[in-house]
Amino acid sequence: MRQFTAVVNPTAGGATSAAALLGVARLLREAGAELETEYSRSLPHARELARRAGRRGRVVLAVGGDGMAGAIGGALSGTGAPLGLVPAGRGNDFARALRLPTGPAALAGVLLHGEPRPVDTIEVTSAVHDRTVVLGSVYAGVDALANHHANHARLLRGTASYYTGALRAVAGWRATRYRVTVDGREHAFTGYTVVAANSGYYGSNRLIAPSARVDDGLLEVVMIHEAPRRLFFALMNELGTGAHVHRPQVRVLRGREVRVETDRVVPYGADGEVEAVVPVTARVLPGALRVLVPRGESAGPAA
Repeated sequence: MRQFTAVVNPTAGGATSAAALLGVARLLREAGAELETEYSRSLPHARELARRAGRRGRVVLAVGGDGMAGAIGGALSGTGAPLGLVPAGRGNDFARALRLPTGPAALAGVLLHGEPRPVDTIEVTSAVHDRTVVLGSVYAGVDALANHHANHARLLRGTASYYTGALRAVAGWRATRYRVTVDGREHAFTGYTVVAANSGYYGSNRLIAPSARVDDGLLEVVMIHEAPRRLFFALMNELGTGAHVHRPQVRVLRGREVRVETDRVVPYGADGEVEAVVPVTARVLPGALRVLVPRGESAGPAA
C-alpha cells in the first residue's frame, strides 16, 4: 500500500486546498494507505518538504493549483519520487492535461491504483532565476502581465481575475520586438507573446498549444504576432478551443530548447507563479518526473 505525504500551502487558497484534500484523505485512509500532511510557509518551503518526503520513499501529493503543482513537481524532477496531484486551484491546467478526475472518489482511486507515468518537465533559466523547474509552460509577454494582474487582484478570484487581468494587460500593451531561438535557429517578429508549452493548457483552461504533449520530449512554441486589438480579443476568445493556431498571426514551432529575448523589458511567467523579466531560456527535461495518472491513460493532451 502506498504511503503519501500531502503538501499544502495554507497561505495560498488554503481553505480550498484543505477542503479538496479532506475527502480524498478520508478515502485514502479507509483503503489502508498512510497519509501525512505538511503545511508549507511558501513555495520554496513546499519544494523542500517535497524533496524530503521523496527521499523517504513516499508519494508526494501537491495540493493546490498549477503554481503548487509546478513547484513540487519541479522539486521532484529527476529524483524518481512519484507525484500525485490533488487539484484545488483556479486553473488546474496540468491536471487537466493529464485527464485527472475531479471527484474525490475517482481521484483517490488514481492515487491508490494509478500508474506512475514519466512526463517531461521544463528547466527555466534567466538572470533572476538561476535554475527553476516547472511543469506546464513558460510565457513571455502580455499573458505574463495578465497573470501578474490576476495574482494581485483583491476583489476578483478564479477565472474572473484572469479575464480582468487580460483586459488590463492588453489595453496597455505596446508592440514588442521578439527574438526567439528554437534549437539554435532564430526567429524574429513583433507581437504579443511567446509561449513554450509542455502542457497544452494555461491561464485557467485556455488551450494555448493544442498539439502539445507532456511526454514527447518537445516544447510547443506558440508565437502571437502583432494584430489590431479588436482582432487580438477575438483571438483570445479562440483560446478556449485552440482555434487560434489557424490564424495567420499565430506561428507554432516545436523544439527542445527555447531562448526568448526582446527589445524592451518584458515580463515572463511560469506555471502561474514564477515572475521575472526576459531574457529567459526554457529547456525540456524528457521523462524527468513520474506522475500518477489513471490506468490505461496516456500522458498526452486531453481531448
